[in-house]
Amino acid sequence: ADQVTLTMLINGTSGYADYVTDDSFLKQFYADPFRHWTPDELITIGLGRQMICDPGTCWSYAHTNFVILGKVLEKATGRPLADFIREGILDPLALKDTRSELTAIIQEPVLHAYDAERGRYEESTYWNPSWTLAHGAIMTSNIADILKSAAAIGEGTLVSPASHRLQLAPLTAKFKPWSDTSYYGFGVFRINDWIAQNPSFAGYAATMTYLPSRKLALAVSVTLGEKAPLEGNLSTDLLKEIAAYLAPDAPF
Repeated sequence: ADQVTLTMLINGTSGYADYVTDDSFLKQFYADPFRHWTPDELITIGLGRQMICDPGTCWSYAHTNFVILGKVLEKATGRPLADFIREGILDPLALKDTRSELTAIIQEPVLHAYDAERGRYEESTYWNPSWTLAHGAIMTSNIADILKSAAAIGEGTLVSPASHRLQLAPLTAKFKPWSDTSYYGFGVFRINDWIAQNPSFAGYAATMTYLPSRKLALAVSVTLGEKAPLEGNLSTDLLKEIAAYLAPDAPF
């Protein structure tokens, strides 16, 4: 831990393993998808696994990094992360339909999801998402707020110009599987000229992206059909088609 920096945590170069791919975690999650997980439980699983690499020597996405970052932010500010995000991000951007909850509650109206990860196709709308990120950063939203978020991230609305340049700097371009044109920044993907995020969870999949040169924000959210593949993100496939239509000169 004395070698891992905040930059390594946020851009996926810490070397910490991902608890989500741990067999014991998956067994417990599938046995009870409504279970509430604590940050300390998740961090313990992640840090209990063998490091992927020495800190700063490879790129590997790990939910573990973001749960640790949440704890760091709470200690640094002395406040709950949800309050910090509300006052620093959600309120300034007027994201009125984006909320952080400590339970699996979703405000009405709800887009219901279905999932086949446990070997049968079943409703997964209210599976507990407490395992996915730092508590306080796990939020429900709608497509309009997601579009606002994409534009704000792409424009660096809430940060200084220097911080925005750092957020999008190609620090991970030298690591596999990235390149000078496609790499992972600070919590976002840079794909050619697009800035994107593509979360998925238990039957839900979404992708949001922003093209600064056109000031074009796109967001797609889908739920999975009974025969949908378990791997990949179908919302990204759909968004690529939309992007190709609206900005054919800017491949995504």
